[in-house]
Amino acid sequence: MNNEDYDIETLAVRAGISRSQFNEHSEALFLTSSYLFNSAAEAEARFRGEQPGNIYSRFTNPTVTMFEQRLAALEGAERCVATASGMSAILATVMGLLAAGDHIVASRSIFGSTVQLFNNIIGRFGVETTFVSPTDIGEWQAAVRPNTKLFFVESPSNPLTEVSDIAALAVLAKQLGVKLVVDNCFCSPALQQPLSLGADVVVHSATKYLDGQGRVLGGAVLGSHQTLEGVYGFLRTAGPTLSAFNAWLFLKGLETLKLRMDAHSASALALAQWLESHPQVERVYYPGLPSHPQHELAMRQQRTGGGIVAFEVKGGKDAAWKVVDSTRMISITANLGDAKTTITHPTTTTHSRMTPEQRANAGIRDGLLRVAVGLESIRDIRNDLARGLDAL
Repeated sequence: MNNEDYDIETLAVRAGISRSQFNEHSEALFLTSSYLFNSAAEAEARFRGEQPGNIYSRFTNPTVTMFEQRLAALEGAERCVATASGMSAILATVMGLLAAGDHIVASRSIFGSTVQLFNNIIGRFGVETTFVSPTDIGEWQAAVRPNTKLFFVESPSNPLTEVSDIAALAVLAKQLGVKLVVDNCFCSPALQQPLSLGADVVVHSATKYLDGQGRVLGGAVLGSHQTLEGVYGFLRTAGPTLSAFNAWLFLKGLETLKLRMDAHSASALALAQWLESHPQVERVYYPGLPSHPQHELAMRQQRTGGGIVAFEVKGGKDAAWKVVDSTRMISITANLGDAKTTITHPTTTTHSRMTPEQRANAGIRDGLLRVAVGLESIRDIRNDLARGLDAL
C-alpha cells in the first residue's frame, strides 16, 4: 500500500504487512533464529547485502520488519530500527552516531535512566554531555562546542511535561551540522511527528503507548536511511534486538494507538482540570491546560495534551506518599502508557538515581506525583485520587 494515501488510523492497522506463502490475514509470528539459503552463492549475496532477505534474527526477522515498517509509516520516517527496550534504542542511537571525543547537548528534563546513560556509561567512553533547559533555545546555543554532534530532547518531558520547540531546535541543529534526536515516548506518532518538525531522529520506548497494555519491552529508532545506517550496524553487531514475539504484540498494539491516545488525552485533560481546582494541589503540569507555560506551543506541535499529568501536592514527600498509598484502584508502578492508570513518586522512583542537585535543576520536587492516565472511567480515577487528597 502507498502510505501517503492513507490516514494514520489506517496505517496503524494496515502498513507494513508482509504475507508468507500461506497468505495469512493477521500478521505472522516468525519464531526462528536463522534462515535457510538455496545455495552458497545466495548466502554470500545475503551477507554482502547484495540480495534482500533474512539472515539471522539478531538483525533480520519478518515480524520485526513488519513492526519497523508500520511504525516508520506512522512517524513519516524512511527507516526504523527496532530494539529490545527504549533505553537500548537511545544507546543504539548514541553508539551509531557518535565517537569518542564527541559532545552531546541534552535537555536536563529527561528520564532519569537517560541521564545515567549519558553521564555514567557513555561518559566513560569519552563522550561528554551538557544539560540545558528544555525550553530556552539560548542555553542550547551557548552550550554548543566545536565537537558537538548531537542534541537530545524529550518533548513533553518526563515527568513535568515541559514542551520543547522542536522546530526551533531543528533549525539551530541544522545551522550547526548537529543531529537532533527527539524522544517521542509521551506523545507517540498518534499525537506528534517530530520528523515533520525538522528532527533528524526519533526514539521510542515501545514498551509504553505503542504496546499500550504493559505486556512487553521494546524500543525503536527512526529517521532517514543514511542517518540510521550506523544505528543498524550497531544493532547487527552488538545485538540489543527486539524479539519477534514482542514485535508481534507491538503490531497488534499499534492497531488501536490512535483510539487509545485520544481516550488517554481526553481523560487526562479532565483530570488535570479537576486537580487544578483541588485545594491540596499546589501546581498541575499538563500541556493541555492554558496554565501550562508552553500550552500554545504544545497545541501547535501536538494534536492533544497527551495522557500524562504531573502535580505537586502541599506537604512534600509525606503528603505525596499518603496520596499514593491511599489509592485502591490506580496501580503504584513507575511504568506508563498502559490501559491501567499508574501513579509514581518520581523523586524516589524514576528519577531517584539523579543527585538532589540534578533533580532540583530539573524542577523535580519531593511533593511531585506523576499519573499516567489509563482507560478506566475518569470518575473512578478522580475518586481514587480524591481519597488521599481530601484526607491531607
